Amino acid sequence: MSTDEAAGPGDTPRGTAAPATAEERLAALGLSLPPVAAPLAAYVPAIRSGTMIYTSGQLPVVDGQLVSTGKVGAEVGAAEAAALARTCALNALAAAASVAGGLAAIERVVKMTGFVASAPDFTGQPQVVNGASELLLEVFGEAGRHARSAVGTAVLPLNAPVEIELIVQARG
Repeated sequence: MSTDEAAGPGDTPRGTAAPATAEERLAALGLSLPPVAAPLAAYVPAIRSGTMIYTSGQLPVVDGQLVSTGKVGAEVGAAEAAALARTCALNALAAAASVAGGLAAIERVVKMTGFVASAPDFTGQPQVVNGASELLLEVFGEAGRHARSAVGTAVLPLNAPVEIELIVQARG
């Protein structure tokens, strides 16, 4: 096996440069920021106060449609919910970038709160929310390492299985 074949996740084969910016890392993952989801009520998707940006909770919406509904541990499996959390995080990044002046203006992820609509006996909320945490690390590297809460809840808006909100710091 060659050195290149032995490279682990996140490693860069010899002779190639690692993606340097958040935009390049996102593109290397085959992703792009989606359009900012329209609010469901009287609020904004994100707001900036000084260098801090706070997002509203973001659902697993793709092309304007909620991808899945139901309780995690009942109608939705934990692995599927982790993938949905990743989608929520991408939507939250889009909301944050919309008020930051683009993804490049986001300096670091400070805090993430993940809400998981859980069946009564489901206790894997941290593993579900990890789907979002891993995306942030892939996009921002060490600047994506954040404080976090993973909260189980009875129900979320539109019967979504997961919801993610972010606090990020933008360049001054």
